[in-house]
Amino acid sequence: MASTLDLTPRASARGVGSNADTTPVYDYTAAGSALLRATGPDYFGWLDHVRAAAGCTRPIRLAGQLLTVEQSTGRVVEQRHTDAMPDAAIYTACGNRRATVCPSCAHTYQRDAFQLLRAGLVGGKGVPETVAQHPAVFATFTAPSFGTVHTRVVRKHTCGNRRRCDCRAEPCHARRDVGLCPHGRPAVCWARHETGDAVLGRPLCLDCYDHGHQVVWNLFSGELWHRTKQAAERWLAKLARRRGIPRVEIVTASGNIRKIAPVRLSPGKVAELQARGAVHFHAIARLDGVHPDDPTAVIPPPAGFGVGDLVDALHHAAEQIAFHTPTHPDRPDGWQIGWGEQVDVRPITADGAGEVTDGMVAGYLAKYATKSTEATGHTSTRLTADSIGDYADPDGDHTARLIDACWRIGRPTGTPVPLSERARDDRPRPGFVPRWECTDCGTHTRYAACPTCVAHRQAALDTEPTKPATGNPYARLRRWAHMLGFGGHFLTKGRRYSVTFQLLRDTRVSFRRHEHHDQADEHPGALRAVDHLDDDTTLIVGTLTFAGVGWHTTGDALLAATAAAMARERRTTGREELAHELGTTPADTAPAAA
Repeated sequence: MASTLDLTPRASARGVGSNADTTPVYDYTAAGSALLRATGPDYFGWLDHVRAAAGCTRPIRLAGQLLTVEQSTGRVVEQRHTDAMPDAAIYTACGNRRATVCPSCAHTYQRDAFQLLRAGLVGGKGVPETVAQHPAVFATFTAPSFGTVHTRVVRKHTCGNRRRCDCRAEPCHARRDVGLCPHGRPAVCWARHETGDAVLGRPLCLDCYDHGHQVVWNLFSGELWHRTKQAAERWLAKLARRRGIPRVEIVTASGNIRKIAPVRLSPGKVAELQARGAVHFHAIARLDGVHPDDPTAVIPPPAGFGVGDLVDALHHAAEQIAFHTPTHPDRPDGWQIGWGEQVDVRPITADGAGEVTDGMVAGYLAKYATKSTEATGHTSTRLTADSIGDYADPDGDHTARLIDACWRIGRPTGTPVPLSERARDDRPRPGFVPRWECTDCGTHTRYAACPTCVAHRQAALDTEPTKPATGNPYARLRRWAHMLGFGGHFLTKGRRYSVTFQLLRDTRVSFRRHEHHDQADEHPGALRAVDHLDDDTTLIVGTLTFAGVGWHTTGDALLAATAAAMARERRTTGREELAHELGTTPADTAPAAA
């Protein structure tokens, strides 16, 4: 039966309204503001204007003037100001890599990271395709144990998808010889934790756990990775010498001849914060040779080097490399920095036939490149003396104690000298003095201080960093307390491993410029973010200043977030359906080694 409700508004006893069941929408709400924007006459013009920001959660707003200038004559052809544009601002994407801050920009960063990492394994985008025949491995380096934590261990997986694993786990810590810890708390756990359990990664006893050692390990984990890479290269160099492969002579930038090993590593790694707050690294290590005439060229390693040699080199480096940190008032001998027992190295196959393939590894690493401290349950910006009290607590939960350890160990360790006791240089008296000759530079002057030497000293001071280098290596713990002590980059690569992010971004901008080239005639007055790259006839010179962060209204933010979420869902569904038809695994699925 058809409805008898009249959907056309008509006058009523109260003035306006309808007999249709409609819900009033208020413009001070996000939904009401979005409705006003979508029903406005300039809605499609606004969509075209904010297209450069896509679905960014926190776009950057710029305001100022834009001049269109002929390159040949310098004549100003057109002059535009942001006051005449929608919202009186130009929107540009924030470019943040963290998915919790901006999912849209993080998704773009993840796709760029996937292309960057995969190009280093199979070639393309400027990398020679011969790298597909180079030995390559996928290595996982974990942190050592700082105390017993709740874990979920599955000895034999029967599930088809690790992302939705529902296999029966083993008991967490089933021990009969130990009952209570020294603090009187249970030292065993018979529970079989499920995926996503809130207690995973939490210590069984907070007082037994060494929170200070963990944050110091996070701080020096970058140095540990650097030394591990050097140790693996030394192992490969010794192996080449034992096999009788001569060293390669190359010419340095200064013109000198230098002999180096005939093999070298080209790594790419991603850092991941575990649920317990410790960093561990997933790395791709590729073995390359050295070209005597072009040291920057990417060539295969000498004959005889295979994947087994690369696996042995990384295992040897992980077992041998360990060092102690500098002294600290809380630990005069320093803390020992080394890898944990769980070091896994697996070969990578580029033909898609092995257990760990290039697409699987690149997708796995790219996924973790957009994450931060979400696994620990803590998310915050950089902490200061005013905000540290809201997060740090020496008697609080696991994360609060880690942040407190960062702030406590990173405190200033030196005693400042009072101003009254500091040495002061003799200041020259004002006025002229009898003419004299400077013994340093030979300048004759009547000033009390030689102006030439003063200028040279000032020039030397200008080249020094603004903040003097501190003698306390632990001072960075306070700067990175919101990251639980880890202050390194989440994605790094060797110079010769693959292309750069900048190259990928420039290629994308160039593609969009040619993509919209045919639309320029249809909308001659529309402004696009790629117009400034069209240097054939005119040049757009902008004088733009920072106007703010975020969308103009909450309704605009709702529209942008909804559109971005729908686009990501469509891409994810399409990728899963394509992988199902081809009978392969999606790129972001974790390999069995992880």
